[in-house]
Amino acid sequence: MKNTTNAKNFSRNGSPSGGAVEPVEGALPETPEEKGLPPEETAEPTGSEAVPTQPTGEQPASEESAPEENAPETLRARITGLEGEVEKYKDLFLRKAAEFENYKRRMESEVSQTIRFAAERLLLQFLPVADDVDRTLKAAQDSSDYEALLKGIELVSQKLLKTLETQGVTPFDSMGKEFSVDFHDALMMLPRSDCPPNTVTEEVERGYMIGDKVLRHAKVIVSAPALDDHEQASGTDTAQGGS
Repeated sequence: MKNTTNAKNFSRNGSPSGGAVEPVEGALPETPEEKGLPPEETAEPTGSEAVPTQPTGEQPASEESAPEENAPETLRARITGLEGEVEKYKDLFLRKAAEFENYKRRMESEVSQTIRFAAERLLLQFLPVADDVDRTLKAAQDSSDYEALLKGIELVSQKLLKTLETQGVTPFDSMGKEFSVDFHDALMMLPRSDCPPNTVTEEVERGYMIGDKVLRHAKVIVSAPALDDHEQASGTDTAQGGS
């Protein structure tokens, strides 16, 4: 009974006692025909996949020979043309240079005339003031009325200031102002006790402005710190000793 059972197990599993079947050495692989499959077809390259053949015996296209540009006739023609262009531009340059010289001379003449005529217009405005001065002097010789003479001089001075104002020239006052190098030229400094130091105490020549610029600085006398009694006495003794 035991042998019969083992035989049945062998026939069912293909191996004794249900073990794995070991491969047989030297066995050939099964072909598609043996497996019942259709035989494999060998793929051949189609027309699009075909390798193009290299043409043989191909000759390069023949090139046309370029015309000879360095021929003597061509060179002479080019030289003649270039010489003509040089002469043309040379003549044009000389004409422009002459025009510029004429323009420069004309501008210099116009500027000179403008400056001269501007001075003439300014001087014409001062001629009436000069006429008033002459009339005032004649009146002073024929009359002894000094008050009338003074009034006439004041009128001439006012007319002169108005003429200057038409040119943008105006006087500025310096009396009692603090000394400033931007507006004043100090002629001397005198000790004063009635005003602070560096104060303009006297105006020798009036200063004038033209617009925002100083046309002429005012010439002034400036105050200095006052001397005390001891300094005054020392100064007096020094002066007497020197004499």
